[in-house]
Amino acid sequence: MGSSAKKKKEKKKDFQKAKLRVGKGKLKAANATDTSFKAKSIALKQQSLTANAPTVEALCAHHLALLNHKSDTQRRDSLAYLTTAITSNPPGIPLPQPSSVILPAVQRLILDGSSKVREQLLKLFQSLPKGDIASHTDQLLLHTRAGMTHLAGEIRVFALDVLEWLLGAAADEVVSCSGGWVKMLRCFLGLLGWQTEVSGKWSTPQSFVLPGKAGGDAKVQVKQMHALALFLRAGLVPSQSLAPVDGSGCTFPLWQTQHHLVSQRSNAYAHLNLFGAPRDEEAEMYEDREDRQRVFHDRAEPAIVVGLEQATKGGGEMGRAAAQLKKILKEGMMDYRGEDFAII
Repeated sequence: MGSSAKKKKEKKKDFQKAKLRVGKGKLKAANATDTSFKAKSIALKQQSLTANAPTVEALCAHHLALLNHKSDTQRRDSLAYLTTAITSNPPGIPLPQPSSVILPAVQRLILDGSSKVREQLLKLFQSLPKGDIASHTDQLLLHTRAGMTHLAGEIRVFALDVLEWLLGAAADEVVSCSGGWVKMLRCFLGLLGWQTEVSGKWSTPQSFVLPGKAGGDAKVQVKQMHALALFLRAGLVPSQSLAPVDGSGCTFPLWQTQHHLVSQRSNAYAHLNLFGAPRDEEAEMYEDREDRQRVFHDRAEPAIVVGLEQATKGGGEMGRAAAQLKKILKEGMMDYRGEDFAII
């Protein structure tokens, strides 16, 4: 047989179908692996046989570390575990992890891109003891302002929810911490568009000009005005504990007793700035209501007055929000005795 005939026969053999006989199985492939064996035991390296479960403190620390995970589901679950651990903690017993450790680790999630993570973060904030929030207001406000000016609309709205929670938990510290008063006022004026131009004219938000075509923006601005009203109430309206004492009742013959008591401030003469560096109004602390009234009157009141007049003309939800804000301004600035002051 010649070589050419042999090659033709081999090629023909490749295309011939194998005839299967009854009772015989299919031939195994040349690279088949035999898996018919059975193992009696499997040995694992570094197998833990301890019967002690990890403590709640260790689990909370573990979940705090998982807040840096790239999966939003994992971050949400870690926040949910921390919330459950805080709410189930018996009263009078310290938290598994102190608030001074939890807040710095979770506050950056105010800017998280996942809505589920942000919703769970707000639940975690609400579960923390209110007494532990005061010492962290400056950092929380820093992230809140960043969220209020974020490019994403959902994050801007969520930052307003965080601000409302913060005002409910530590209102006095929010308006009196470093940069808490002036920077927040400037942030609100920028969001609402109540700014002065170089020519001296007032700029108007688009939703005020075209309320029918900017319904979504109008709802956001109503929420912003509501948050501004809460912020101004905390900073301008006197609390009941500081109400003036009259001469009637058991206090007679004492008059204006609150002015003769020892100051509750840490530095009662800080407003004189006798030995301090030149002042920075934006980063300064305004612990006195009178100082906040003065700064508000000089830097924000004219813009807010004009903005409220335009918002009132729009009517609807925006008009009601403007009326509420105007009422708080009257109540907070009623006793201000600055120059060229006129109540709205």
